[in-house]
Amino acid sequence: MKKKLTTSLLVIAALLCTTTIRAQQNNQQLQQLFDDYYAERMQLFPSEATAAGFHQYDDRLAIEGAAPYLAATETFYRKYLRELKKYDNATLNTGDRISCDILTYTLQSALEGMSLHLEYLPMNQFVSTPLELASFGSGDGDQPFNTVKDYENWAKRMTAFMDWADTCIANFNKGIQAGVVLPKALVTRMIPQMEALAEKDTAKNIFYKPLSKFPASFTTADKQRLTTLYHHVIAEKMRPAYAKLASYLKEKYLPAAQDKAGLFAIKGGDRIYNYYVHTFTTTPDLTPEKVYRTGLSEVARIRAEMEKIKTQTGFTGSLSGFFDYLKTNPRLMPFKTPEEVLEAYRAIYRKVLPHIPQLFGHQPQTPMDVRRVEAYREAASGGPFYIKGNIAEKRAAILYVPVPDASKVNVTFYGMEATFIHEGIPGHHFQIALQQENKAIPAFRRQPTFSAYFEGWALYVESLGEQLGCYTDAYQKMGALNNEVHRAIRLVLDVAIHTGKMTREEAIDYMMANESVSKTIATAEVERYMAMPGQALSYKTGEIRLKALRDKLAARLGAGFNLRDFHDALLAYGDMPLQVLEKYMDDWAAHYQR
Repeated sequence: MKKKLTTSLLVIAALLCTTTIRAQQNNQQLQQLFDDYYAERMQLFPSEATAAGFHQYDDRLAIEGAAPYLAATETFYRKYLRELKKYDNATLNTGDRISCDILTYTLQSALEGMSLHLEYLPMNQFVSTPLELASFGSGDGDQPFNTVKDYENWAKRMTAFMDWADTCIANFNKGIQAGVVLPKALVTRMIPQMEALAEKDTAKNIFYKPLSKFPASFTTADKQRLTTLYHHVIAEKMRPAYAKLASYLKEKYLPAAQDKAGLFAIKGGDRIYNYYVHTFTTTPDLTPEKVYRTGLSEVARIRAEMEKIKTQTGFTGSLSGFFDYLKTNPRLMPFKTPEEVLEAYRAIYRKVLPHIPQLFGHQPQTPMDVRRVEAYREAASGGPFYIKGNIAEKRAAILYVPVPDASKVNVTFYGMEATFIHEGIPGHHFQIALQQENKAIPAFRRQPTFSAYFEGWALYVESLGEQLGCYTDAYQKMGALNNEVHRAIRLVLDVAIHTGKMTREEAIDYMMANESVSKTIATAEVERYMAMPGQALSYKTGEIRLKALRDKLAARLGAGFNLRDFHDALLAYGDMPLQVLEKYMDDWAAHYQR
């Protein structure tokens, strides 16, 4: 992580001169349009601004589902679509052309989503404003707590949450009337989350944590005033809003929620699901049925690879028997404390780093830490996950690891080496940190947006494990295959759940039959697909497309193809829709010189 990434336009051009793409000046009028778009977007999406490190609006909270907000957002999207039509892509340089294509895609997709009334499903147990605010309010997230003004900003944002909660309930009610409701299985997960965040005990409620982290520069009077302010706002605004949500979900929404698991069971659900499939794969020619068939094929292929590992370990039973053996073998559950689990991930960090220069010419400046997931969300977290950092704010990225019970952490459930490569280095951390640090792309593109790209990238680099010094142990290789089949299974189950091919229980059984995973984890995963339709399709879809792109360009360039240059070119312009990426990489290959 010590190698400095230079992000001036000249050095990015040099990076692509591994490419020799014709250097043209950026269109300054278009660059101003990009800047105007992002400045206006940050006002409409203040939480997004905070997460991106723009702190002018840290005191605001968008009431996303309110009619005035929806109208303003639609006007904003249409305005910039009209402006983009004034530019001829054929006259633009590579970077500007990519940015135009990305912004056009983003605006068109957002408008399509608005037509589906997705505000009727305003939250779930994985992604929601209430959970985002808990992360902000912990003092360890994107919301800054460095100055007195920072503390005052957060008090104003907390106050606004009451309006957000009321609007959320109103939209849930509209959804009930329209026949657009969440599954009961998800609602039962959301209720205890809201109850925990309404906790009265100040020692347990996460929103009081910033009061124990006052900067040393604060005066005694500042501390006393802010403490009084926070106790008032949390007791009179935040906790009542969370308690109101919990009570509403339990008493009114749960009885109205649907018994089925997927979108097929609600009014207009097929159209909503098709939208999510296209949004998360950024591949307009994909249909749910195509995705489903690809998933079945990939599961069969990876199972054949697992059979080879089973034979290599000397296990003589069936593959399902091998899964049971992996789930119960004490050797594969060697941990006694959470710190031992965290140290195991840090050891993988040390193993991978010496191999990075062989595969990447550029590394980010932003450091990455390994930490345990906070208690309030640990039970619902599933496996380890990545949270981006911010080098300008000297805030490291974090590989969060949930350890509710260290003695049950199994190295093959989420193959630890493959998981580190995916979630950490060189997966999410390299791709996202390089994108955030890259001043040669417009500000609106410096945050990860397209999961088919960034999740596809992270799964793609899992396949580089041997080149990174990993998978030398058969059980870690099995863990990598377990991770890969997990993503292939997602293609099957996401589609099956939302088109009615499988029930929740059948999906859980299918997962357990095809990978070494506990029922607890399988249940959490299936409920994730229920809560976030289409998102789980992005991993395998992206990985398959990236591998196909690599193989196509390697065949075209022959002996001149260099994998490190390919990786650097892939990461040079940040994430983008796969259809935009393919056009860009074809152009790169056409001008490539080593």
